[in-house]
Amino acid sequence: MAAFLSTSLSSFFFSFLLLLSTVSSHSPLKTFIVRIDRFSKPSVFPTHYHWYTSEFTQSPQILHVYDTVFHGFSATLTQDQVDSIGKHPSVLAVFEDRRRQLHTTRSPQFLGLRNQRGLWSDSDYGSDVIIGVFDTGISPERRSFSDVNLGPIPRRWKGVCETGTKFTAKNCNRKIVGARFFSKGHEAGANAAGPIIGINDTIEYRSPRDADGHGTHTASTAAGRHSFQASLEGYASGIAKGVAPKARLAVYKVCWKNSGCFDSDILAAFDAAVNDGVDVISISIGGGDGVSSPYYLDPIAIGSYGAASKGVFVSSSAGNDGPNGMSVTNLAPWVTTVGAGTIDRNFPSVVTLGNGRKIYGVSLYAGAPLNGTMYPLVYPGKSGVLSVSLCMENSLDPKVVTGKIVICDRGSSPRVAKGLVVKKAGGVGMILANGISNGEGLVGDAHLLPACAVGSDEGDAMKAYASSSTNPTATIAFQGTIIGIKPAPVVASFSARGPNGLNPEILKPDIIAPGVNILAAWTDAVGPTGLDFDKRKTEFNILSGTSMACPHVSGAAALLKSAHPDWSPAALRSAMMTTASITDNRRQPMTEESTGKPSTPYDFGAGHVNLGLAMDPGLIYDITNTDYINFLCSIGYGPKMIQVITRTPVRCPTKKPLPENLNYPSIVTVFSSLSKGWSTKSFIRTATNVGPSNSVYRVKIEAPKGVTVKVKPSKLVFSTTVKKQSFVVAISADNQNLALGDVGAVFGWLSWSDGKHVVRSPLVVTQLEPL
Repeated sequence: MAAFLSTSLSSFFFSFLLLLSTVSSHSPLKTFIVRIDRFSKPSVFPTHYHWYTSEFTQSPQILHVYDTVFHGFSATLTQDQVDSIGKHPSVLAVFEDRRRQLHTTRSPQFLGLRNQRGLWSDSDYGSDVIIGVFDTGISPERRSFSDVNLGPIPRRWKGVCETGTKFTAKNCNRKIVGARFFSKGHEAGANAAGPIIGINDTIEYRSPRDADGHGTHTASTAAGRHSFQASLEGYASGIAKGVAPKARLAVYKVCWKNSGCFDSDILAAFDAAVNDGVDVISISIGGGDGVSSPYYLDPIAIGSYGAASKGVFVSSSAGNDGPNGMSVTNLAPWVTTVGAGTIDRNFPSVVTLGNGRKIYGVSLYAGAPLNGTMYPLVYPGKSGVLSVSLCMENSLDPKVVTGKIVICDRGSSPRVAKGLVVKKAGGVGMILANGISNGEGLVGDAHLLPACAVGSDEGDAMKAYASSSTNPTATIAFQGTIIGIKPAPVVASFSARGPNGLNPEILKPDIIAPGVNILAAWTDAVGPTGLDFDKRKTEFNILSGTSMACPHVSGAAALLKSAHPDWSPAALRSAMMTTASITDNRRQPMTEESTGKPSTPYDFGAGHVNLGLAMDPGLIYDITNTDYINFLCSIGYGPKMIQVITRTPVRCPTKKPLPENLNYPSIVTVFSSLSKGWSTKSFIRTATNVGPSNSVYRVKIEAPKGVTVKVKPSKLVFSTTVKKQSFVVAISADNQNLALGDVGAVFGWLSWSDGKHVVRSPLVVTQLEPL
């Protein structure tokens, strides 16, 4: 019988090879990721690697073989081959490689960290934790990556230091413990049909070295060493340091300058990182099309599940498509999804108009000032030509703008590139005006001429003045760095918002962290704007984006992991979520930057991370791999779909679970919009005591408007023998009279307190039409 099975499988495999080697000349090659049932490997092959690669050497080209977080391979295939491969029983899924985009000092203190006490000291600044950063590489010479006074590399580390262009083994040290680069998927995408830009060797390095700057910035934000006299041309001067200054860094370069990041390479990085022995993965990358794929077709979700199932914490950026609703990405419940907030530091500028009005903006311009000289002010966009209003390349008439300060509308091209267009046309300065979509949300830029950004309302007032006055004039003054700004934090206007577009029962984003005007290390390969024409060099740069928020949480997880090495990734996330702040430094509810109105859990998740409290959360909501599998069963995935994610065969419970019963630190109730009268839904949560053994917690309910919330029991008693306690949350609402407001939901809070700890969970109630 065994011989028959071996022969049968071998026959299948060789027919499979024959199929793959038959390349259609009528169908273009593209890169695909093939998920294989690893248990189908014929016994004649000693490893899966041999199985996939035997007799595969010419056609198609095998790019990556996956064997840790995922089982299968990526290869260049024709659509005809893909159609045939997908019919074979050993193939669980085939999906096309996609290109993704990067979601692009003082912030550690703003997280609640202090030098002499608390999580920094209790975790030795994260010295025994390894953070894997998936990004554009690293500039290893920066002071932020010094290994002075660092102890030996943790013995469990199994990674390597790959060498290449301008990157040698000496560029790794006790701080940068490993470095790899992944380009096969990227290069295959460039060679296949489609407008994909390949690796440009004149501006890129085929090595872990960073030619873009983004990776250096995120790595140093998470784990940069103390660097004295740090600044961007005088802005944000002081001591720059990451959240976990002694944590080790493992660099996985998966993104390439000007051309993005490919799923097949990202998945290979997940495979390598987990094998290498990282504790935390930081991935500030997301879909560039605003569409979230189902988990079984999303390599970031698949790779992060494989990592989380092996105890690796994964944090990801929420995306920069806010303030639009349902714009949040990286939605898998085993990933910690991070939005962005402001900190209490700003870089103000003041525009003074000829009529005496002062308009306040933001800028990182560090060149020669205007010294109060009033210049003519012009808004070329009053002509009604869109390219002119946006100050696109070659759109401005020198006769109109020479010697003037020019108002440009934000959008369609890089903000600093608009300034160069103005400069080339003879303008002396620029005022960048937000549109309605950006509202009043401002970020600083290191402009190449005197320039600043202003909000939508102020921009409209300025345009009206420029268009109606017979002799409009203006000047711009730059006021440097101001600390102690109130209110802060504020949810950044660009930070992606909920609800969750795949599974609204899971609240996303999970949390927010500093992501506006963040100072961190930078590469020498490009100037601070990252644009080719910017020849300035700087050791540090100031950037904004959920890309900057994500590594704050990665560093935070490293500190928590160091202090609590036995905590699971879900426990680490729970500690941050249930202790997060929902008020600003005025002790008022957090506001939303684009409108100034109060923000909601759709904006900030559970709140703004507060590491001063997260080290000792009292209770946590833990989640096991089985819990995640039951969640996947609850949303209608069958065993084959789930195995694509989990690698091993699964069996769903006979009774279909409820997605809301996943032991998540937030609670979302979705009622049918077609229901009439009162409806009630009940959910279960299980709390694990990580505080004093003998503790009693009592519930506090702040019910959403128009909603009734009951919790049983209302008291949780823990002892040396009772570490876990479950409770039921019953949520009732009158469907016909539920006033959901502009965002389509109402919000409240459920908290447990023992007198010292407050374990808070957001409550969200919404309505959807059933599918």
